[in-house]
Amino acid sequence: MPHTRPSRVLLVFLDGVGIGPADPVRNPFLRARLPVLRRLLGGRLPVADALDAAGRIESAEAVLVAADATLGVAGVPQSGTGQTSLLTGRNAAAEYGRHFGPWVPTGLRALLAAENLLSRAVASGGRAAFANAYPLASIDADPRIFRRPAAPPLAAQAAGVLVRGLPELARGEAVASSITNERWRERLGDGLPDVDAAEAGRRLARIAAGAEVTLFAHYDTDYAGHRGGMDGAVAALERVDAFLGGIVEALPADALLAVGSDHGNVEEVGGGHTLNPVPVLLAGAGREEAAAGVRDIAGVVPALARTLGLER
Repeated sequence: MPHTRPSRVLLVFLDGVGIGPADPVRNPFLRARLPVLRRLLGGRLPVADALDAAGRIESAEAVLVAADATLGVAGVPQSGTGQTSLLTGRNAAAEYGRHFGPWVPTGLRALLAAENLLSRAVASGGRAAFANAYPLASIDADPRIFRRPAAPPLAAQAAGVLVRGLPELARGEAVASSITNERWRERLGDGLPDVDAAEAGRRLARIAAGAEVTLFAHYDTDYAGHRGGMDGAVAALERVDAFLGGIVEALPADALLAVGSDHGNVEEVGGGHTLNPVPVLLAGAGREEAAAGVRDIAGVVPALARTLGLER
């Protein structure tokens, strides 16, 4: 992929993924089969020992930055403030006064609605997409379902792009948050087509080709870190790796792929959230320019906005 300025950005959020020690007893990155990630990173993996003195891994295909998730706030990073920081470029933990999770606290929702990357794209006249399939009918039937939301769907709702549900998932025009359709099929039966992780990645790339900014959110990595044990963590990472393979295969040449997280967890199985930095992986057009602006998770959206020309 060329190093030209991108015309579009695909931001893939992975919940609970940090950069841990090179210890196969604790770190599933050292046990999982991750051919796509290894190729993108020139044979390396996102573990502490692979980082250079600047906290980066650079290859011919990608740049990975170790981004601080603590944001100078005492305590262990949490999802509500971490996701808000990642999606807005604001230090939500500092503004709220502490790390908070798992959902976005009420006091930060106006900030998230106004400042998130999807809303910024729409406000600038661009096209934005939230690629996740969401149970829209359930929300309409009982709005209380949305009272403790994660940041990605709340951002999408604020931008007016929380529009993909079951019909879009069935047509291949949306992607399940778990990447494959297994959980939707468990609830709805075999009428919904099965999709492997690589095909889900290709579908996400096709969605991203139709917008200037696209967001996709995946949460199973954090769940695996909390409850999956080593086997569950390895399986979660291998699914993400195959998914990334499909994305990279089908993503337009004028697109920048950014993959980031809110806090560490899965990289140290059994310990819960960590203080570790999180990987911000950038591949495709404009990756070096974007990487230069990332030091912490609040630096991701400003870097992407500058690269796209969305500065305010």
